[in-house]
Amino acid sequence: MFPFDQFTSQSLNVLSSFFIFMVGVAFLIVVLLFISDISQTKDAIRRNYPVIGRFRYIFSSLGAFFRQYFFAMDREEMPFNRAERSWVSNSSQGFDNTVAFGSTKNITPVGTALFINCPFPTLDAQATSAPAVMIGPYSREPYEAQSIINISGMSYGSISRPAVRALSKGAKLAGCWMNTGEGGLSEYHLEGGCDLVFQIGTAKYSVRAKDGKLDDSKLKKIADLAQVKMFEIKLSQGAKPGKGGILPGIKVTPEVAEIRGIEVGQSSISPNRHPEISNIKELLNFIKHVREVTGKPTGFKVVIGSDGWLKELCEEIQQDDIECAPDFITVDSCDGGTGAAPMPLMDDVGLPIKESLPMVVDILSQYGLRKRIKIIASGKLITPSGVAWALCSGADFITSARGFMFSLGCIQSLKCNKNTCPTGITTHNKSLQKGLNAEEKSIRVKNFVNKIHYGIGLISHSCGVKHPRELTRRHCRIVQANGKSKPLDFLYPEKVVLEKYR
Repeated sequence: MFPFDQFTSQSLNVLSSFFIFMVGVAFLIVVLLFISDISQTKDAIRRNYPVIGRFRYIFSSLGAFFRQYFFAMDREEMPFNRAERSWVSNSSQGFDNTVAFGSTKNITPVGTALFINCPFPTLDAQATSAPAVMIGPYSREPYEAQSIINISGMSYGSISRPAVRALSKGAKLAGCWMNTGEGGLSEYHLEGGCDLVFQIGTAKYSVRAKDGKLDDSKLKKIADLAQVKMFEIKLSQGAKPGKGGILPGIKVTPEVAEIRGIEVGQSSISPNRHPEISNIKELLNFIKHVREVTGKPTGFKVVIGSDGWLKELCEEIQQDDIECAPDFITVDSCDGGTGAAPMPLMDDVGLPIKESLPMVVDILSQYGLRKRIKIIASGKLITPSGVAWALCSGADFITSARGFMFSLGCIQSLKCNKNTCPTGITTHNKSLQKGLNAEEKSIRVKNFVNKIHYGIGLISHSCGVKHPRELTRRHCRIVQANGKSKPLDFLYPEKVVLEKYR
């Protein structure tokens, strides 16, 4: 007969001994932590409250996660709330993104855009696709771009290899362009076969000479690639105006270092501006030089802080020749995103897109340059309403980085600069990257683009126009401080071309 009682007694003795051992280990750890905390001099909380003080930092670091999943309402989070992220996620996965009962969006805050529906909306049978827009009519190889929404600059290094692959393949499927970001051109950008906009950052990665200036032979080599359709000179970026790109050393892998021409493991800090560009004349000369070498449309990306220099730019173009004008201007918002930026610049420098975009459109119109220079809007425009507002304000195209990151599965963990991104998008950790399947995610990129176009089509048809490019300022109203809204064309009336520039 099996000695059940004896077996039970022995098991209880083992468990009891194990429990006593674990209590002893735990007590020893607490004692060591107590001694460590009370003897150190760097942290006042831990010194005054040994062991217990450590919980403050644990709870503080976990607070963001608890707020995101348990406490924050759908419209409360920053920089993107749960409702916005869910819309992108559902759209990119092909799920139903309709809502029931009523909107959770508060439409009373000052600055809220409201679109003016027509009593006789456009019939589906009358609706048409938005026509392509030509960029760079004076370049040897103008670019006709069809997609209204496109992928903004995200460098390889800042985002991972599978993320670049997924975006490249997805852009090809969706028929939109992909901006390389300032980190240079990699084989993964080319892999998907999509149209590319090569960004020339202040460090000039992939096109840099030994002295740090532009290497025309390297520039020409990139321009010879059929996939590269345009060149964007980066003057400033929304999240850090006046500061160059920052790639933490932990993300500078041997491959990233080779592409950028820097040391492995050392932080990549780009200059805060192009040394060749210190005034308007030099900017126009630099644009002209890049366009002559490449033969392709060339423009620049900038965060607007004031309008005086922009007026000076227009006057210089008029005095010289309209052909010398930039082919496009990418207007970035002060609340744009990045992998890493100093908080003073991230929070407090530059103008938001809702103020700067109409300003740029009006100035170009005033000087008779609006048709010559195309405008690309960038900055937290990840839903159809945001894109439609930008079109109403005068943009020709919209670009997004974080919207496409959400389509890849980004959960806004705010770890982009730590190389610990849990979704594999902004990390070079192989074990974290394995969850990002480029083939599957490329479909999500395509779906996101299609849903944006579908959504702005719904808005434009409701406003009574045949396609989104027909949206104007009269189709949108902006909520004011008194709770009432005013037409966008009243707040920003059409500028009359100055007589001397007619």
